[in-house]
Amino acid sequence: MSRAGLLAICVLTYVLPCVAEGDCPELVGQWPYGATYAVAVSSSHAYFGNGTALMAADVSNPASPLVVGEVVLPGVVRGITVVGDHAYVADGTSGLKVVDISTPTGPIEVGSIELPGSAQDVAVAGGYAYVAANDAGLRVIDVSTPTNPIEVGHVGITGNAVGVAISGTHVYLASYAGGLRVIDVSTPTSPTEVGHADTPGSASGVAVSGSFAYVADGTSGLRVIDVSTPTNPTEVGFWNPPGSARAVSVASSHAFVADEIFGLRVIDVSVPASPSEVGILYIEGIAQGIAASVEYAYLTDELGALRVVEVANPENPTEVGFIDTPSYSLSVAVSGDYAYIANDIDGLRVVDVGTPGNATEVGHLDTPGVASDVAVAGDQAFIADRYAGLRVIDVSTPATPVELGFVDTPGYAEGVAVAGSVAYVADYGYGLRVVDVSTPGNPTEVGSIDTPGYAEGVAVEGGYAYVADGYGGLRVIDVSAPTSPVEIGFLDDLGWAQDVAVSGAYAYVVGWYSGGLRVIDVSVPAFPVEVGSLDTSEGGAVAVSSGRAYVASGYGLRVVDISDPTLPVEVGSSATPSDATGVATHSDLVYVAELASGLEIFRDCMVFSDGFESGDTSAWSATVP
Repeated sequence: MSRAGLLAICVLTYVLPCVAEGDCPELVGQWPYGATYAVAVSSSHAYFGNGTALMAADVSNPASPLVVGEVVLPGVVRGITVVGDHAYVADGTSGLKVVDISTPTGPIEVGSIELPGSAQDVAVAGGYAYVAANDAGLRVIDVSTPTNPIEVGHVGITGNAVGVAISGTHVYLASYAGGLRVIDVSTPTSPTEVGHADTPGSASGVAVSGSFAYVADGTSGLRVIDVSTPTNPTEVGFWNPPGSARAVSVASSHAFVADEIFGLRVIDVSVPASPSEVGILYIEGIAQGIAASVEYAYLTDELGALRVVEVANPENPTEVGFIDTPSYSLSVAVSGDYAYIANDIDGLRVVDVGTPGNATEVGHLDTPGVASDVAVAGDQAFIADRYAGLRVIDVSTPATPVELGFVDTPGYAEGVAVAGSVAYVADYGYGLRVVDVSTPGNPTEVGSIDTPGYAEGVAVEGGYAYVADGYGGLRVIDVSAPTSPVEIGFLDDLGWAQDVAVSGAYAYVVGWYSGGLRVIDVSVPAFPVEVGSLDTSEGGAVAVSSGRAYVASGYGLRVVDISDPTLPVEVGSSATPSDATGVATHSDLVYVAELASGLEIFRDCMVFSDGFESGDTSAWSATVP
């Protein structure tokens, strides 16, 4: 479209800023690593998800598993099946991906098909892939030509299809609240539900061995279902776990159950009507995916790991190998060429983003708590580490971050902001804590003030701290005397305030049950007044720069024009592979931390390459050639 044509549209729709055609904002780089949900094993290699990356690990020596290759996919890896030289990946909202793994050191995506719903799991047999597509039921894909997958059939079901297994001419679906569904696929182009068995819990995984289906049923444990007559599946036995059964794999006479926070459970199913637990392996994390043989089980940990477990003696499962992967990315701060990521139980991750298209982790420091927020000032990074308080990290050499000091806080350090030589910590149920960090090796709490809600986020501007206080809304604290903080104003009708950013005379608040972005006039700090709002997704984080608010919430980034704070207008958005949990700006780039998929880097919305931003036509010629 010509500039003249776009100008005409701008004039005709003057009340809304114009936005660029195409992707806006534009994805220019990513660091894709995060939650580990799924694993499949073939020969001497294990293939597992790591955020949006499919990793290939050599496990020929189980005690020293080694990542040898990877391929980045557009969605979070949810399910994996390997057949021959191909891995079939259930890639969430990005559908089914086919990856050539004939050379494990160089896996390559060779086929793809978008699907309705969200691909959660996949089974492959006889040239067909059967995809559990959440609320879109079962999708049948012809993969006889792996480079050209074609959907040939589908069937809707009761519940949400999240797990799948195939045996003979029948597909078995774990359908969460819908229990176990049995689908006849003798004619793949016309799949038909022929039977079902209700389960008392939330069916999230299924394996079939012989005449029995084994269903991971959440808090209702393992359900054993006789499927010798597929039209009449019948529960014959069960085992109740202490936690929540997420996935199951069967080898010989044992079922191996990923039991979330209670690790790996080994169940003797030699008598299907009387399953009994014979072995336990506790882990530090959340067990999500499982692939087992009679010798080894491969367990994925959602918070960041692939664990290799020797199970030759089922009564004594023993971890023998481990591959560490990043955990949840909860927040991000950017300084110079580096992004600093608060990475949940994995502490601080330092990523070189000097070349956004080649973002590379260069440093890592584990912290004792749960890293939920990060701020950077000079050569120090400050981590809000939940139950481990505030940690002060020397990042003068980004490749080797070193903890200098810490201060415990009475609550859970959820948010942090730094101004001068003072750090301000949002301490959840214990309000705002004021910490002197002039001596980084000896940070000292010098002041505090309780708040009525649950302090989750904090921003500091002009001698005031602005606290996102959960149901307590926005609290305005005078911190001109750090040792004696005093609340001088508040606005509490904001739902659950989770994060806040301040620019000039305005505070921008996002949270849960809040109706999206709320714009608060704080020109008189003692009397904050809401002056504008915009409906965005719930939760998330907010950053403000150069007349824009960047809202990370739900599965996406929203770009909002706030040149008139009383009339915020969305001018761009981009979906993200998982929940957007943190956001920061630096130069003309926007950095989004994502719960299960690491970090994505965007270039902001611009209309023209000559620098005119959306809606600004003041310098244009009135003459149209």
